Amino acid sequence: MARLLIVEDSFQIREAVVDFFEQKGEGIITIDSAGDGDAGMRAVTENSYDLVILDIMLPGPSGFMICKKIREKSDCPIIFLTALGTEDNILKGYEMGADEYIVKPFSLKVLYAKCLVLLERSGKRSKERVLEVGDIRLYPSRMLVKVNGETTDLAPKEYFLLKVLMENKGYVLGRQKLLDLVWGMGFDGSDRVVDNHIKKLRQHLGTSGGSIKTVIGGGYKIT
Repeated sequence: MARLLIVEDSFQIREAVVDFFEQKGEGIITIDSAGDGDAGMRAVTENSYDLVILDIMLPGPSGFMICKKIREKSDCPIIFLTALGTEDNILKGYEMGADEYIVKPFSLKVLYAKCLVLLERSGKRSKERVLEVGDIRLYPSRMLVKVNGETTDLAPKEYFLLKVLMENKGYVLGRQKLLDLVWGMGFDGSDRVVDNHIKKLRQHLGTSGGSIKTVIGGGYKIT
């Protein structure tokens, strides 16, 4: 997971960036925030970040000062996000060690895209493990399932049943094996509970539910 910091004294801008990045990052990007230069200086002193977004005009230490502090211990990418758009300020930003200089007003989409590029170049962009079968996407780190791009709400047993099937894509898993993996080896109920949950799971998956195949005398598999 990539850890970012934004130091920005405008609450509206700060919250907009945090909300957008957390939504778009979907668990592979986390972003901290600071509302003034003092808080920003403490953050970069006490923590390590994979990328930092800095305003220049801040209460307390300026963005230039925070940039200098970062460069004393780290070569992480730095983006200046500021209203100061003169050539002198832009050149000073790059001289201080910035990787990008973005003048307000700005596009959240463009800012996010630039961050992804810088994280990729620095080797810090994390990729989340995703299980895929047809139009079904399962994200284990977030216990999230999407079908055709839409989030599908599953009960815990249905989720873990789907996860086990997807982790063994193409292989037939018998009812007892599924009981052991999903319900636990101490489960003493009927193995027909598997059939009931498979039926519900197929319904939740809609047209993609057909990916779960019944193997007569064998059990189930997903293809």
